[in-house]
Amino acid sequence: MLLLETTADVLADADIVSVVDDISNGLSNGFHIPKIVFSAIFAVIILIVAKVLCTIIKHSLKKLAGQGNGKFTLIMAQLVWKLCATLIWIIAIISVLGIFGIDLTPVLAGLGITGVVLGFALQESISSLFCGVMIALNNPFRVGDWVDIGDISGTVVAMDLMCVTLSAGDNKKITMNNKNVWGNTIVNYSYIERRRLDMTVTVRYTDNLETAKTAIRGLIESYPEVLKDPAVLVEVGAYNDSSISIYVRPWVKPSDYWPVYWRFNAEILNTLRANYLDMPFNQMDVHLIND
Repeated sequence: MLLLETTADVLADADIVSVVDDISNGLSNGFHIPKIVFSAIFAVIILIVAKVLCTIIKHSLKKLAGQGNGKFTLIMAQLVWKLCATLIWIIAIISVLGIFGIDLTPVLAGLGITGVVLGFALQESISSLFCGVMIALNNPFRVGDWVDIGDISGTVVAMDLMCVTLSAGDNKKITMNNKNVWGNTIVNYSYIERRRLDMTVTVRYTDNLETAKTAIRGLIESYPEVLKDPAVLVEVGAYNDSSISIYVRPWVKPSDYWPVYWRFNAEILNTLRANYLDMPFNQMDVHLIND
């Protein structure tokens, strides 16, 4: 009886050993839990390193653009950072997939045909991308500049790989793709140290022109925002049908352009009338003939 129990115990132990061996062999030939764990750890490390690299590059480029040397602007920094970030994340994702043993050869082979198809489908986007590079290299404006792009005006608030964002004078958000921006005439009103106002004042033919010029010059030169150099120009510009145009050309800083413009237009009429001058208006003389 004791012998039978001992034999049964040995057989039971043998079965347990066999099961353990089968599991061990299965793990060694199939699903490796330790390998999966290590792969996951390496994948997380790669993603963290990619994130840290993107952050370092972003701060470094912003610092370089903030030095104000004019050669490397904030717009260029944003463009370079997004290109670098895209490249870093592509490399990181490919590395993570390689760690898990995913074969990318068929995917890369298929990208050739897919690239041709996408090239035709994304012609506008690709064109905007390259136009964005040209804008960044030529630096026609900076963030915060007031610009005219074609017939659209606004302050540049942002630029990325695909578009430029403007804030209009009435606070409307305007988004233009880089292709349309680069293909239009760009006028930058903020990139210069001074800007000239072009204003016109009309007087009557019966008014004394020297008196009118002296009154206009006295008013515009009384503004502290008007620069002394170059000197203000006040000259007769044109003889119209019912008036004489006097051109007024003062120079101001870009930030003072509109305040001086609005103030001058609000005060010029009273200044003329104080000097016994006036602005003519269209009128028709009707002569009645009695038969």
